[in-house]
Amino acid sequence: MTAERRTPQSNGKPVGSATGSEAKKEENIFLFVPNLIGYLRIVLAVGSLYFMPLHPRRCSFLYSVSCLLDALDGMAARKFSQSTRFGAVLDMITDRCTTSCLLVFLAVAKPAYSAIFQGLISLDFASHYMHMYATLVMGGQGESHKNVSASRSRIMNLYYTNKWVLFTCCALNELFFIALYLLCFSSPIVTPALLPPSGDANIASSMQPGSPAHIEPRLLFPSPFSAAAMEMARANKMDSTVPWTLTLGSAPIMLVKQWINVVQLVKASRWLAEGDRDERKKAGLNKRR
Repeated sequence: MTAERRTPQSNGKPVGSATGSEAKKEENIFLFVPNLIGYLRIVLAVGSLYFMPLHPRRCSFLYSVSCLLDALDGMAARKFSQSTRFGAVLDMITDRCTTSCLLVFLAVAKPAYSAIFQGLISLDFASHYMHMYATLVMGGQGESHKNVSASRSRIMNLYYTNKWVLFTCCALNELFFIALYLLCFSSPIVTPALLPPSGDANIASSMQPGSPAHIEPRLLFPSPFSAAAMEMARANKMDSTVPWTLTLGSAPIMLVKQWINVVQLVKASRWLAEGDRDERKKAGLNKRR
């Protein structure tokens, strides 16, 4: 029999053999600090969805905190050296799903513009999926989707490598849609159902920011411009001044963010096409008709 190798550090146990206690010490990726923050983001997002139809203030608060924690989990990942692929995917999925849920609500609240909101949802999912898939296929399994060389795209390189650019674009993009959501509960310009009955002397003042409409809840049910579930919330008579200010102030950055999504989709598509051409060239298929 071959003698088992032993060392002083092994305490008389064969080298290379793992005890049950050592096996149990394996890292639990799911309990990493940034991932725990990610789970909290999901809980807050679900809570915001629960309050979304009837309580705009509570919804906006929970939704905003969930979005702000997006920056905190990245800081925690760097501080504790706990950056993981699972965490990156969890973070991206949470972002895509929460934004999509808010846009779905806006599409329901403003059916005349539902095609625009549906288009924004599609662009957001398509650009990020294409970019992630292209990075995985062309860059390798260990490559991060945030590693975009300046030679491939200067705007994408700036967007993903400069944390302040990334944070500003994402934060103000979300702020625009949150403010637009609040306008659905406060501005008669956005929601005509908030206007007083025709002939009311208050109708002119109600059209001005800071002068909420005095509308009776019962008048909202027959309105084709709003869901009946919003009745009591819209009767809260919110001031539209702050939502209008936030909407107009964040609109330019929101448009920049959508342009970046388009650039990301186009660049990722071209990157995949380059890979296809190289593979076809190696297989000799590029010469066939």
